[in-house]
Formats: sequence, C-alpha cells, structure tokens
Amino acid sequence: MSSTSSIENAVSPLGWLEGALIVIKKNLPIFPASEYSKVANLVKIYLEHNQKTPEDLFNYLNNKKKAFELYSKAAKAGNTLAQYNLAICYANGEGTTKNSEKAFELYSQAAEAGHLNAQYNLALCYANGRGTIKNSEKTFELYSKAAETGHLNAQYNLAICYANGEGTIKNSEKAFELYSKAAEAGDLNAQYDLAICYANGEGTTKNSAKAFELYTKAADAGHLDAQYNFALCYANGEGTTKNSEKAFELYSKAAEAGDLNAQYDLAICYANGEGTTKNSAKAFELYTKAADAGHLDAQYNLALCYANGEGATKNSEKAFELYSKAAEAGDLNAQISLASCYKDGIGTTKNDEKAFELYSKAAEAGSLLGQVELRTYYLNKLETIKDHQNGWGTAKNLEETFQFYIKTAEAGNQNAQYNLGWCYQKGWGTTKKLEKAFELYLKAAGADNLCYRSDFPELNVHNLTLEDQDNLEYIILRYQNRGFKYPDNLKGEFLDFEAFFDQLSDEFKCFRCGNLGIIINGSPICPFCYTDNSDDNVFEAVG
Repeated sequence: MSSTSSIENAVSPLGWLEGALIVIKKNLPIFPASEYSKVANLVKIYLEHNQKTPEDLFNYLNNKKKAFELYSKAAKAGNTLAQYNLAICYANGEGTTKNSEKAFELYSQAAEAGHLNAQYNLALCYANGRGTIKNSEKTFELYSKAAETGHLNAQYNLAICYANGEGTIKNSEKAFELYSKAAEAGDLNAQYDLAICYANGEGTTKNSAKAFELYTKAADAGHLDAQYNFALCYANGEGTTKNSEKAFELYSKAAEAGDLNAQYDLAICYANGEGTTKNSAKAFELYTKAADAGHLDAQYNLALCYANGEGATKNSEKAFELYSKAAEAGDLNAQISLASCYKDGIGTTKNDEKAFELYSKAAEAGSLLGQVELRTYYLNKLETIKDHQNGWGTAKNLEETFQFYIKTAEAGNQNAQYNLGWCYQKGWGTTKKLEKAFELYLKAAGADNLCYRSDFPELNVHNLTLEDQDNLEYIILRYQNRGFKYPDNLKGEFLDFEAFFDQLSDEFKCFRCGNLGIIINGSPICPFCYTDNSDDNVFEAVG
C-alpha cells in the first residue's frame, strides 16, 4: 500500500501538495484508513494556502491532461505508482491519445516492481491481446502471482483459467477452491460460478440446495445471471420447492434488467399461463424484444406467433422471415418449419428442392422430427410413382419427381439414389435404363436405407410374393441384408439385364434362402446365397 511519504516522493520536485491531489483522484480507494486523515490534511492545507474552493478542487481533479503530465514526470523518475496510473491514462485515453502498447509497457514496469493492480492489469493485457500478443500461459502466471497476494479479481479469474483449462491444465477442483475463496470475500461473480459448480457437480459433490443458497445471495446483491438462475430453481423445483409464481416474479425482475433468457422465459410464462394469467399479447411483446436482441429460441417462437396468429395478426410472410433467420443461426426446429413453408408454399414460393435440403440438414444434425419429416417427404414423393402405377398419375408429375431425385442423388443422398434407380428401372419420368438403375442401387446399398427397408412393406423380403421377386430392387435388397455384393462370377453372364430378369425361374426356389433361382446351362443357381445344384436338395419345385 502507498504511504504519505511515497506520495511526496512520487511528485517531487513537482510540489507534493499539488501531486497529492492527483494521487487522491486515482488512488484514494487503495489507501488504508489510517492514511485518509493525512491525505485530507494535505488537501486542506493546499486549499487554504492557495485560497481555492472545493469547486476549484473538483475542476482541478478532472483535468486529465494535467494529471497525465504529472504522472509522466513522476513515472520517468521511476515511481511505481505513477507508472501504474500513467498506464491507465494510456489504456483509457485519459489526458492523452489511447495507446495500448504504451500501457502494456508501463504495466510491465510497475508489475515488475511488485505493484499488485499492475500485475492484474498486465494479466488482462495478455488475456485479451491488448498491447501485446495474446498469451494464456503468461496470463495464468500473472493471475497466480496477484492471487497469492490477495487480489480478489485475480483469484476469480484464476479460477476461470482452471475451470476452462486456459493457460494451464483444466482442474475443476482447483477452480472450485478459488471460486469459494473469492465468493467468501464477497465477489458476486465468484458466488454465481460457485453456485453453478454445486448445481452441476463440477469440482465438488452436486448440491442443489447449496446452489440455490448461493444464487439467492448473488441475486439479492443484484447479479443478473444469478437472478435468472434463481428463477429457474423455483421454476424447476431445484434446491427448493417448485413455485411458478416466484419464478415468474424473478423472471420479471431479471427481464426488466435486460436479461434476454429471462425475457424469453417470461414470455413462455405468459404464453402458457405459468405463474401468471395467460396473456398471448404480452408473450408476443416479450418474444419480439428478445428476438430483436438476437435470442434464437425467441425468434423461433415469435415466428410461431405470426404463423398461428397468437398475440398478433397472422402473417405467414413474417413467420417465414423469422424461421429463415433462426434456421440460418442453426435452430433445428426453425429449419424444419422453414422446410414446411417451402414444401407447402406458405409465406414464400413453393420449392421442393429447398424443402428437401432443410429436412436433410435437420435430420443430419440429429433431429428426430427432421428424420421423420424427411422420410414422410420421401413417402409423398413416392406416391407420385405409385399413382402412376395405378393409372392415377400424370407424366408431368413423374418428370418432376425424377428431376427432384436427380438433384438430391447427385448431392449424395442414398435414399434419392435408390429411388432414382427405381425410376430408371421402371422408366418413370425418364427412359428405361436398367444398367443405370443397377448402378444407382449399388450406390445406395451401402447405406442404412430406411425407406426401402421398413417404410415400404411391399419391398420387405418377408412380404414379397413369388410374382414380386423379379424386381431388381429386391435382388439388391437381398444382397445388402446378407452383406453380399453382386457376385463377381455372375457379372460376365448378365451384362444383358433384361435377360438376367428373364432367367429368374418360376420353377425353382432355393431351399436354403427361399429365393427364386436362375437357370444357367440348364441348372439352377441362387444369385442370393451362391448356392448351386452341387448340394443335395437345395432347390425345390415351385407350384
């Protein structure tokens, strides 16, 4: 800590009374109580001697340029305190042009001399890359040094380093220990993070009641995030009895203070009537506020309000706009809803390819709903082919479906590859090309193709009749289920695919696997399990 004599030395030969005023401005909070009266007496002497008023003193102390000049002279004389304060001037642009590199240099000098706050601020420079290259290891080292001397903020930031493994090996137990130390000293952020440790069992045994206690303490002191988590405790009954009314009250408080998550959850309370009377208009208002500030879930729920006319006039175009915004930010539900808009032409022009792209994106990200919608989408597309098979479809429908499968198959989608193969095999929407069909079936055969494994019972091996078994997709399906590829020894025999199908014999069925055989040189061979007539009783007569 500084002393009166150090103040005199800091400003000599500038005039220690004048310098004392500069020191008061920046450093009075760090003086021990025993020195307050000494500094106050210096100020009093100065005012009386120079016939100055308190207003004159106020204006003088706010003369940042003058302070910068005095700090500069004292810093050049080697005074540590002046070096630290001059660094602050450069860091904040007070009395001079902002210069992060110069601030870093001066913090380094003062820190080297043992100035506690300089060590901490130097750590911040390394942590954020201000005036120097970002260096997590150096940051950790300086936080450690300042924390050991009792610097409260350094203790808290050192805990964060251990918690996140920044500049050191991740150590949840050490983070918990330091959070505890800083929390006990009254640091609100430390109290909040310590509550999270107890809530999640990080670095200590999970203790919801202790977490609730710490959230309460930090929330009462005005910590915004603590107020929100405090509300969650009441909403979910974690560490306390569930109380929707109390949760609503705390959400309201945090929302009013600007917490986006609180605004969103408060909107849900109004939307569902949880802890308060149901109020769709109020929910809409809060969703709008949080959405405008960038809250992803709020953007999606606001879109739902417009889509369903809840709390606002129904507006499909606005719903589409908000779905787009949330979907682009990665919201899976928004991607699915946006896909539905494209599929049905709601709020935008109908676009099958865009719908498929979005369903696929959500499905690949693990959305169960996305997977279901994607499979349903395939079913709907295949209905066009089934309708044609029954004489209900049109050539235009088939051509559109065929073009859709071309685009999605080229993008690597195995389901589309399979269905495109079907189109080529049957000549639906295109010219019949069995070679192309077979090529596409083989591409799709490596995938877990749910569409033809389970969604279409008529293609399941257990449900096929003998009349169905001349379908090429059934052959590929049998190979896939058994882990076989198209038999190398048969490739040369069946370059003529029509001939291959024609040679499936209605007269013989493989006793081993139950499939129809084909006749080669007058003898039956099973193309599914490689069985020929060299084994006894492998084929039985059909019919």
